[in-house]
Amino acid sequence: MPQTPEKVLKDLQEGRYAPVYFLQGEEPYFIDKIAGYIEKNALSETEKGFNQMVMYGKDVDVTAILNNARRFPMMAERQVVIVKEAKDIQDLNRQEGQTMLESYVRNPSPSTVLVFCHKYKTLDGRKALPKVLDKHAVLVTTKKLYDNQVPDWINSYVVAKGFTIERKAAFMLTEFIGNDLERLANEIDKVLINFQEKVQLDAALIQKYVGISKEYNVFELQKALTVRDVIKANKIVQYFEANPKNHPVIPMIAMLFGFYSKLLLIHHSGERTEGGVAKLLKINPFFAKEYLLAIQKYNLPIVIRNISFLRQADLQSKGVDSGGMTEGQLLKELVFKLMH
Repeated sequence: MPQTPEKVLKDLQEGRYAPVYFLQGEEPYFIDKIAGYIEKNALSETEKGFNQMVMYGKDVDVTAILNNARRFPMMAERQVVIVKEAKDIQDLNRQEGQTMLESYVRNPSPSTVLVFCHKYKTLDGRKALPKVLDKHAVLVTTKKLYDNQVPDWINSYVVAKGFTIERKAAFMLTEFIGNDLERLANEIDKVLINFQEKVQLDAALIQKYVGISKEYNVFELQKALTVRDVIKANKIVQYFEANPKNHPVIPMIAMLFGFYSKLLLIHHSGERTEGGVAKLLKINPFFAKEYLLAIQKYNLPIVIRNISFLRQADLQSKGVDSGGMTEGQLLKELVFKLMH
C-alpha cells in the first residue's frame, strides 16, 4: 500500500530495506531524501564499488534496469540499483515495459534494493502497474504542500533537529520562500549551523541568518502593494536595485504573480470572510486579512491587468523584448504599473 515518506525513512533508519521502491510525485524533496538515504547507507563504502549502480531514465529501458537488478551482489549482502529521472525511461509507459516491470515486482530479487525516482509525475493509476507496485513494493506518492501546511512542516523539521521555532518565524519563512521544501530545509539548516546549544528560532534570527531584511524584502514589498503604499514600495525597489545579487527578479515576479492570482480567485468566488478566504486559498488564516484588504484596493479588472503586466515582466526577465533593461529597472517599471 502507499506509504508516507516519514514511515519509509523510519523503516530505513531502523535497517529495514525493501526490494523495490517506487517514488513518484510533484514534491521532489521526499523522493531525494529517501533515495539519498538508501544511496548513502544501504551499503558500506567498500561494498559500493561493485554493488551500487546509479542509472538515468533517458539512457535505459526496463530490460536494462531489470538485468542489473537480477545480478547477484559481489562480496556483500545486497546490491543497490537506483534509477534517477525514471519518468524518462524509454519504455516505462509502453505495455511491454510495464508488463516486464510488473512481473519483476511480483517476484523481485531478495538481494537487490531497486529504487525508481519518478519525480514531478505519477503513473497512470488506471493501469495495472501502479496497482502491482501498491501491493508488492514500497510505493510513495508525494504532493506539494499547500501554503497553510508549510508552517507545521517547518515546525516539525526544526523540532526533529532538536530546536524549536516561534510561529511568527515559521510564517515568515513560509511567506519568504513558499512551499519549496528543499529550499526551506537548506535555509533552516543554514540558521541552525550557527548554534551548538538548542535555541528557539525567532523572527530576528530568521531575518539575520536567512538574509531577510526587516524592512526590505519581498513580502514587505507585497504588503506595500497590498495597501498601495507607493513611497514604501519605491524604497524597497530601490534597495533591491542596489543589491541585485541578493534580490533576483524572477522569484519576485513569481511570488507577486501568486499574490495577484489569489486575488483573482477571491474576486471570482465572492468570498469575503477570513475563514472562507483561508479555506479557498488553502492558506493559514493568519494571512487572510491581508488578502481581504488587497481586494478593496484592487478591483477585478485591475487584478486581471496586473497579472498581464506580470506575465510580460516574466518574459522580459528572461530576455524577451527586455529593451536592455537591468533587473532593477524592470522591477521598478513593474511595480509602478502594478500600483497605478
